[in-house]
Amino acid sequence: MKPTIHIIDDDEQVRESLGLLLETVGHDVLTYVSGDAHVDAAPDLTHAVLILDVRMPGRDGLETLLHVRTRSKNVPVIMISGHGDVPLAVKAMQAGANDFVEKPFVANRILSAIDRLGEPVDMAPDALAALTPRELEVAKALADGKPNKVVAHELGVSVRTVETHRARVMSKLGIRSLAELVRLILLP
Repeated sequence: MKPTIHIIDDDEQVRESLGLLLETVGHDVLTYVSGDAHVDAAPDLTHAVLILDVRMPGRDGLETLLHVRTRSKNVPVIMISGHGDVPLAVKAMQAGANDFVEKPFVANRILSAIDRLGEPVDMAPDALAALTPRELEVAKALADGKPNKVVAHELGVSVRTVETHRARVMSKLGIRSLAELVRLILLP
């Protein structure tokens, strides 16, 4: 049984196109024009995945996410934004988002995020043990939302060196995005 997808976005075109895509692959879809509308409807979050825009009038995506987390610690939430940046992604992950996707996105990016959320995260400390001390230092700095330039300056290395370490970290951990790295580093 596929989860019901809750799309919460003030952009009608995003809601319609994303809803149609997800329905064509067999998901039930509920759409909401705002975080306030979702909170007011108080839908059942059992076997649901939320796709939540960060910037909306009224209750924004982060406020909505915090409200959702008071009702359910486990419902998967994918944050989407046309204004994504590393600090915003880190803030969303710290608030309890499971993934962060920048608009515009390709269909496969959203579909793979939904599929991946069903997989248990079993890496945590054991996976991090595979990193060298410097790679772990770089991974933690990146997970804190620091840009490559800042990490390079703090560690006294070149930006290219930080990029190389970042690539090795992603490869060793078998992850593809900064959001996955943040989630792994922030695991309790």
